[in-house]
Amino acid sequence: MTRPDNILDRPIEYLKGVGPMRGDMLKKELSIFTVGDMLHAYPFRYVDKTKFHRVRDLNEDSGEVQLRGILRRVNVMGEGRKKRLVGRFRDDTGVLELVWFKGVHYLEKQLIVGGEYVVYGRVSAFNSKVNIAHPEMELVTPENTQLAETFAPVYSSTEKLNTKGLDSKNRRKLLRPVVDQLTLADLPENLPQYLVEKFRFPTRIEALRGIHFPKDARQLEKAKNRLKFEELFFLQLRLLQLKNRRKGAIRGHVFAKIGDYFNDFFSQKLPFELTGAQKRVVKEIRRDLGSGVQMNRLLQGDVGSGKTIVGLMNMLIALDNGFQACLMAPTEILARQHFQSISEYVEGLDIEVDFLSGSVKGKKRRELLERLEAGEIHILIGTHALIEDPVVFHNLGLAIIDEQHRFGVKQRARLWKKGKPYPPHVLVMTATPIPRTLAMTLYGDLDVSVIDELPPGRKQVKTVHKTENHRIQVFEFMRAEIKKGRQVYVVYPLIEESEKLDLKNLEEGYEAISRDFPQPEYQISIVHGRMKPADKEFEMQRFIKQQTQIMVATTVIEVGVNVPNASVMVIENTERFGLSQLHQLRGRVGRGAEQSFCILMSSFKLSADSKERIQTMCRTNDGFEIAEADLRLRGPGNIEGTQQSGIMSLRLADLAKDNQILVTAREVAMRILENDPQLEKEVHQSLKAYLAKYMKGIKGWSRIS
Repeated sequence: MTRPDNILDRPIEYLKGVGPMRGDMLKKELSIFTVGDMLHAYPFRYVDKTKFHRVRDLNEDSGEVQLRGILRRVNVMGEGRKKRLVGRFRDDTGVLELVWFKGVHYLEKQLIVGGEYVVYGRVSAFNSKVNIAHPEMELVTPENTQLAETFAPVYSSTEKLNTKGLDSKNRRKLLRPVVDQLTLADLPENLPQYLVEKFRFPTRIEALRGIHFPKDARQLEKAKNRLKFEELFFLQLRLLQLKNRRKGAIRGHVFAKIGDYFNDFFSQKLPFELTGAQKRVVKEIRRDLGSGVQMNRLLQGDVGSGKTIVGLMNMLIALDNGFQACLMAPTEILARQHFQSISEYVEGLDIEVDFLSGSVKGKKRRELLERLEAGEIHILIGTHALIEDPVVFHNLGLAIIDEQHRFGVKQRARLWKKGKPYPPHVLVMTATPIPRTLAMTLYGDLDVSVIDELPPGRKQVKTVHKTENHRIQVFEFMRAEIKKGRQVYVVYPLIEESEKLDLKNLEEGYEAISRDFPQPEYQISIVHGRMKPADKEFEMQRFIKQQTQIMVATTVIEVGVNVPNASVMVIENTERFGLSQLHQLRGRVGRGAEQSFCILMSSFKLSADSKERIQTMCRTNDGFEIAEADLRLRGPGNIEGTQQSGIMSLRLADLAKDNQILVTAREVAMRILENDPQLEKEVHQSLKAYLAKYMKGIKGWSRIS
């Protein structure tokens, strides 16, 4: 195998000091396959080795410190497992004990008594004396004095890597010659010179030197800014290219007219005056539907902002132009909720609305599929059953996907293929407001509409936090609300990995509530994911018809249950829920004219993240503020492929913290593509080359919503 000329393209095992065994370990543990991968595996923190402490100033709260002095003595102490190496270290202010419990015999031979060392480690106390266990030791020589005067990088590692000599200290040694020898041939500039000058960026090589071996905090900050911008800029440039390509290449059905279906509904059936935000969004979507280009639009709005009515009005435009429409929801409960509300909205308008899920079987299913293919069904509402191969539309023109984050990307792609000859227009709806930074990236090649206004007269839900010692008080409050004729939800977490445990918690909670709210005075429903659909639906209907006052449930009711009479939401084990889930659950109440309440129950002991989540919920009802906090706490998902949760695969940039860099990067990318859509100008050849080599993997999954 011949080695590539560019050092960054060489397999990692060819880097001096690595070799086949260490190379395999780096591949398995950190997905580092080439020297370039290692160069771009940036440090996650830095140790400030520009400052030195003195022995006499140390105490057990000193934390990590750096000292310079003479190693006066080393002795092996103890026997067997208690064997340790103890060193006596002195500077001009006092003496400090250094202790090693591992590698005793190796270190005894390596350490030079009488040598001058720079010592780095965490101070601890034993028998009222401070010491440092397993310190880093650097022998001061004329060649390496600079190691004691820098910001030392700390790299992600694992136990296996550490045992193979690939800890942070040795990674620094491996990288130093690579970074020092970088040339433009290895690492050509990828930003146009006018951008480097405009933003006063260091060169690409200077930035990489500055991120790995910064001389001071200022150099580190400049390197980070350059590399973060670069990362976000190329991501936005690629997403905007995909968006432009879609708008130029993917033709769509032209919905040229607004006809009787839309007009009759608007004049006779619309149950309330649209908000200004709803009117604005309807206009944005209508413009897309008439453009001749396939629409791909994200509609986001808070819980209760009226997305469904906007979706329906656009379905009616599809019908007016001779096309079918469908709405796909993630759960049968939510799909049935949409089916019932939309059927009621269009009653008397000669529109055939039908429902399809896995529970529709046999003759009924066959007849439905025949009518759908014949064009006799105008609007089909259902679950992921809509994307199965036997489901054939006569002429699907508009597909609406509700709560899209609950569908896999590939699932949604199958729905995209149901339209002929062109793909259907796609409207993605979510009640989980998305922070601007995340929307610009996760949906960077979609058009985005926001309903940022709630219907008039809505009262904000009052949210309070209670612990177990307030249980009696909470039950008293529930009784008082039920006495007023209201209804109550009590929700327990359900986490798949511990489903049996959670079901046990739910059943115990149901029994406890049954004891405090005995029959016949009180009636209680119970709903969870392991119930048969028919049993679940029976219990839901009992609650909707007010035959039960309390519903004990898992998060199966997170979306889709609309009971205006329910005024209290009690969430048990709040610390086990994410912020967006808590916000969704709270959205199940506050749907009527009466004041509603959300009670967050938790244990006494809470992590810092749990406390912040609960405080955020109590402080605000604003879904966009909650989404920003959720992004800060959890991190976004991976936008480059089909993964939709976990930390996004950005190497350095942080969408929760680098909002301004992202906004600037997107604006710059938009201006460049407006003036040079194909990147043909000489000044943009570096961009074109870099995109072709490194960014082709971003496929624009979001274009299939």
